Amino acid sequence: MKHATKDHLFQSVSHRQWPLPTRSWSYYQEWNEALFLHWKVPAELLRPFIPKGLELDTFNGEAWISLVAFTMEKIRPKNLPAFAPVSDFHEINVRTYVIRNNKPGVYFLNIEAQKLVSAKLSKLLSGLPYQKAAMKRAPFKETHSYTSDLKKKGFRFKAVYTVSDQAVAKTDTDLWLTERYCLYLDKGPKIYRYEIHHLPWELQQVELEEIQTNYHLGKIDLNRQPDLVHYSPGVEVIAWNKEKLL
Repeated sequence: MKHATKDHLFQSVSHRQWPLPTRSWSYYQEWNEALFLHWKVPAELLRPFIPKGLELDTFNGEAWISLVAFTMEKIRPKNLPAFAPVSDFHEINVRTYVIRNNKPGVYFLNIEAQKLVSAKLSKLLSGLPYQKAAMKRAPFKETHSYTSDLKKKGFRFKAVYTVSDQAVAKTDTDLWLTERYCLYLDKGPKIYRYEIHHLPWELQQVELEEIQTNYHLGKIDLNRQPDLVHYSPGVEVIAWNKEKLL
């Protein structure tokens, strides 16, 4: 991906739905070579997974779950350097879409990380549900491959795909699914929000040659072809410390 300066990140805000936080940011990270798989799911099956204090967000009355397989790189606190053995790792998150106080964001149903130390440290620092999984990603050539096996939960993922350099003309659905500038976390009865900022996702055409998604969440089965697929070379991300909402 082409790296913008931090100043450029803060100067580009017209795509956001609300202003940047006025307090100082806390973390920098990159979400690179991202494959997005999106499924429509029955809202009544998804609502039990949404903690009290958050509202399930829907698009034209339809609820969605997304799986995002990418490579986390250069994650670090502000004013400290990244340490690649910990800061760089493959990650898969399974997320849905929620809203509170007119701020639409994401809520993570599951997060897998390639490295044990990265998973433990990320969970400790963020509170997000990171778990170590056996993950492998092939070098980026004409054909990409990404696999993950989270034996503890019986979750398995395999994707073989090709990416076109041709950019996607984003639909309203594409924007709703990808342009989210906060994430929500629940710890017992407490609800927190992490504010984030990045430039708009650059989406490219992607063709799935093989896909296996063995993910079961209650009565929700994601072992089927996704309804939408996106690919992006990535974004640079600024994040703020979490704020307590409840």
